[in-house]
Amino acid sequence: MNLCTSLVLISALASTQARAEDAHSYAKLDEVETPHLDLQLTVDFAQRELHGTATYTLVRHGDVDKLHMDTSELTIEKVELISEQGWQATSYKLGELHESLGRELVIDIGNVADQVRIHYRTAPTASGLQWLTPAQTAGKEHPFMFSQSQPIHARSWIPIQDTPALRLTYNARVITPAGLLAVMSADNSLSAERSGDYQFSMPQPIPPYLIAIAVGDLEIKSISDQVAVFAESYIVDDAVAEFADTPRMIEVTEELYGPYRWDRYDLLILPPSFPFGGMENPRLSFITPTIISGDRSLINLIAHELAHSWSGNLVTNASWRDLWINEGFTSYVENRIMEELFGKRRAQMELALGYQDLLADLERLDKEDTVLNIELGTRHPDDVFSQIPYVKGQLFLVYLEQQFGREVFDKFLRQYFDDFAFQSISTEQFKQYLSRELLAKHPDKVSQDKIDEWIHQPGLPEDAPKPESDAFEQVEKQMERWLKGAQLNTEGWTTHEWLHFINNLPRDISAVNMARLDSEYNLTNSQNAEIAHAWLKLSIIKKYEPARDRLRNYLLTIGRNKLVAPLYRELARTADNLKWAREVYQQAKSGYHPLTQSVTESLLYPDG
Repeated sequence: MNLCTSLVLISALASTQARAEDAHSYAKLDEVETPHLDLQLTVDFAQRELHGTATYTLVRHGDVDKLHMDTSELTIEKVELISEQGWQATSYKLGELHESLGRELVIDIGNVADQVRIHYRTAPTASGLQWLTPAQTAGKEHPFMFSQSQPIHARSWIPIQDTPALRLTYNARVITPAGLLAVMSADNSLSAERSGDYQFSMPQPIPPYLIAIAVGDLEIKSISDQVAVFAESYIVDDAVAEFADTPRMIEVTEELYGPYRWDRYDLLILPPSFPFGGMENPRLSFITPTIISGDRSLINLIAHELAHSWSGNLVTNASWRDLWINEGFTSYVENRIMEELFGKRRAQMELALGYQDLLADLERLDKEDTVLNIELGTRHPDDVFSQIPYVKGQLFLVYLEQQFGREVFDKFLRQYFDDFAFQSISTEQFKQYLSRELLAKHPDKVSQDKIDEWIHQPGLPEDAPKPESDAFEQVEKQMERWLKGAQLNTEGWTTHEWLHFINNLPRDISAVNMARLDSEYNLTNSQNAEIAHAWLKLSIIKKYEPARDRLRNYLLTIGRNKLVAPLYRELARTADNLKWAREVYQQAKSGYHPLTQSVTESLLYPDG
């Protein structure tokens, strides 16, 4: 798709689709929108900043002379408009600082200009960027920088209309120090040449939170003609082996839900400080190294990020109230991919583990935060990234599949992805589409009241699916025998079975049995990050001191929120552990992403 086609497409979509109100952006898309961005950036590791320009194409809706944009901690140096005389300076104003939203940037755009250029620089503390020193990387010779724009952190490194209701294409030129490779959520070259001057293009229209950048000492190795791995040298071969099933994942998803529309699908393996398991940046998913286990047991995360190429990247939530439209659909598609590749047994185990995590969140969260179409106000949307949009949203779709039958529901989903391709939609738009294309065509299956209960009521409906696994039943029988002194037969156990075993051990398990289990299976020193996490969490609860040194090392070397936040939460329950956790955190803090810092500090310092 070329730029002209992209602009025509995005303009047509803007004129036809309903605009969901986005409480987390100052943008006024009904007045002016910015469907194309040209970035010129220089990466300065010494100052821990990006500086350069952001140039936007303007599409006006009516007689307006102001452009409203989002910023966070940006220094705006100059703003210009294009005219017959070339680029001319124009006036602008930054609004008051809002704790969650940053500052509004209002630009005078006059009545005729169709482009605006903003000269700016980022702050070293930008929430959407992490800067690692050479000592914090595996190679120890070169620094590393990467972005995390979702949900509203793009505004911390680009002045932008930072709402998922906007879709834009972009081109970029990035200047880096010698010897480093820059990559973006765009058309990355597979050439190993490190010129220090890199050009990128993203011709498909994407929401702003999918603009991504990383710079580091990266190697490139291909898995197939369509898939390659970008990673530091220490892990690139392991990653290629671990993710060898990725091309087949693309094939089975296309068979189920239609064509992959993003050309390449590459994987960037980030340092362990990356705060998430993965980030679905189009063409280049960002992936944590903590899922490289050596046995491909955690690659459902790759299936999840790939699934976003249909649900999330192709059809996008219009606001962060609608996050379940991204994550619920993606979790559902992920599980279908895993079933197609690895069978019903494995897919069911993963579904059951997700359900257990959901039940824990339903118990932990405030009632109003267990609604799919959540009411956020201006709370930071980071707050809604729980198991609710992911697993409750997934179970909603599992419920619909059960009621209508898989064949009917698959046909509906495939048509949904086609009809809303490259659009951002609200929950209300989805409900209208569901009513017209599924409920009305198959009456007396599911009522509108039931749909509203799933989407707008807290908790789970009484008739919600309750996923179970026969494999886990066998694990539980073995657990009962082991607690009575028998040996475990763990031959053939996957990560999923180990997690179910550890997570369901009785909380009154004796110190003798903790030591026995550790002695027999060396769980304290497990190199599987997920198994180690489950064991270390249990060791905190049971005050199992032989695991304390490993717990410290784990917290110092991993920054993935899913793995470290529950450990800090558990440590914060007692005064002695809280004191110890704060000491460890002060050592770990500089290696954590700003998002991980924020989450951890809310747990360890709830009073500020």
